[in-house]
Amino acid sequence: MPEMPILDGPILAPSSAGAPQQLAILLHGVGADGNDLIGLATPFRKVLPNALFISPHAPYAFDMADFGRQWFSIRDFNPEARLAGVRAAAAIVDNFIDAKLAESGLGEENLVLIGFSQGAMMALHVGPRRQNQLAGILGFSGMLAGEALLEREVRSRPPVLLTHGDADEILPVQALPAAVAGLRAAGMKVDSHLRPGMGHGIDEECIRLGAGFLAGIFGVCAE
Repeated sequence: MPEMPILDGPILAPSSAGAPQQLAILLHGVGADGNDLIGLATPFRKVLPNALFISPHAPYAFDMADFGRQWFSIRDFNPEARLAGVRAAAAIVDNFIDAKLAESGLGEENLVLIGFSQGAMMALHVGPRRQNQLAGILGFSGMLAGEALLEREVRSRPPVLLTHGDADEILPVQALPAAVAGLRAAGMKVDSHLRPGMGHGIDEECIRLGAGFLAGIFGVCAE
């Protein structure tokens, strides 16, 4: 059996300088690395000054360019290949989550998964299949792989916030309602926001919405 890849990446300790009370794991998109998303910690720390932010590099080199990382290959991006890729990488993400929860002494109720694009796909797959419920899942410009399967595979139901641009040139805007439908069919609470004119990315309104979501799931005051 092949050895499980060990992930690493940039980490930002709580801005309060105290022991972490929340853990935010940020999962980047294909062709990027952990440095791409760790910048979200800057605005989100204003809401969660006691949170530890970790943005691991995906385990594999991007196989369509000479830079970046990937959670799974997108050379074949049909629904069956997407689901197979997500399933294969899920064990790696789960192993990383388990390790970081153990290191921090926190439980799943203190954990939020934040993902962009392929990282959002990973968060939406892994989060609901964990036995213990996470605090929440925040997904930007993502997609739910195997949405028809979630209803029978769901093990916990963390709240979810999804944002997507209606001018997304990478993942079609139809991915948003499809994800919402799949999550709700599994009994999950989902809020979604379509961003007019936004492409494949995260804008200031997405960050504002995300900060409000984080404040809500952890019961803190948003600025």
